[in-house]
Amino acid sequence: MKTSIALIGFMGTGKTVVGQVLAERLGKEFVELDTLIARKAGKTIPEIFQQDGEVAFRELEIEAAREIAGKKNVVIAGGGGIVLNKINIDRLGRECLIVYLTASPEVILKRTSTGRNDRPLLSTADRDTTVRELLEFRRPFYERAADITIDTSALNIGAVVGQIIETMKEEESD
Repeated sequence: MKTSIALIGFMGTGKTVVGQVLAERLGKEFVELDTLIARKAGKTIPEIFQQDGEVAFRELEIEAAREIAGKKNVVIAGGGGIVLNKINIDRLGRECLIVYLTASPEVILKRTSTGRNDRPLLSTADRDTTVRELLEFRRPFYERAADITIDTSALNIGAVVGQIIETMKEEESD
């Protein structure tokens, strides 16, 4: 039986905050992949993108996913693009129930419009178009990888966590 949970989905869908609460409720360790990558690289995600490029970041992401994927009893919040490399999903899928968190483009734009400038792919003049195009491109990757899909657009954190736990219980009893 799989003992870990991997949260995937576009930026702003709630992976980190849901992951933290879910891990706490289930008594599991929480790991945010982007934080692990930044720590190993010794620089922030925006610095990696700016100085080394997206390809270098994706290579670091593959290495971090390899390192964490086999752990038991963890909740992993993957970066929004983790699904772009199938090897990441294959590795995560061995030990993790993969939960795809979705949200409407409008909700994503609202959630990612805070003053923080830590989302390199949204450092564009037309964030709305960028979000919609990236979502459209990535959607099939997310859908293929997912064991469970939850739309977080109109749900609070507790409701999302509750749905994940309920679905896990249902799957265990099947």
